[in-house]
Amino acid sequence: MFRGNHPAKVDEKGRLKLPAAFKQLLDAANVTQFYITSTDGEGAEVWPLPEWEKREKQLAEFSTLDDAVDTYLNLTSYYGQQVEEDNQGRVLLPQILRGTAKLDAEVTVFGKLIYLEVRNREIFEQSLPAKKMTAEKRERLAEILKPHSDH
Repeated sequence: MFRGNHPAKVDEKGRLKLPAAFKQLLDAANVTQFYITSTDGEGAEVWPLPEWEKREKQLAEFSTLDDAVDTYLNLTSYYGQQVEEDNQGRVLLPQILRGTAKLDAEVTVFGKLIYLEVRNREIFEQSLPAKKMTAEKRERLAEILKPHSDH
């Protein structure tokens, strides 16, 4: 499970060195292949390929005539590329995403449980005041986290 925030840099060739804490988890699971994509062009989602393949299986159960699935697949295919980690622990971010999300220098890499999210650090920090936990979000989270009784 990926958790936490690890500042990182994207080099001039568009390669992201995977933060050590995340790299340890990936190495332990023998993961070297990734699907890097986005649903909004504002950040990159770095999916270990086995996790992305699970997502694909879930989506395959639904008709591609489903508008939400179709939109999701269009976006994740447009922004997405399958990549392999190099021998220095780096992954190449897709060029389209590097441009739209401004992933060209200082970034922050967030653990999002089963994948990593990469955002331009400066833009993300400027957006933080608008990302507060509202009362509605707290209520929704409480519903999600409520213990479920088996009776």
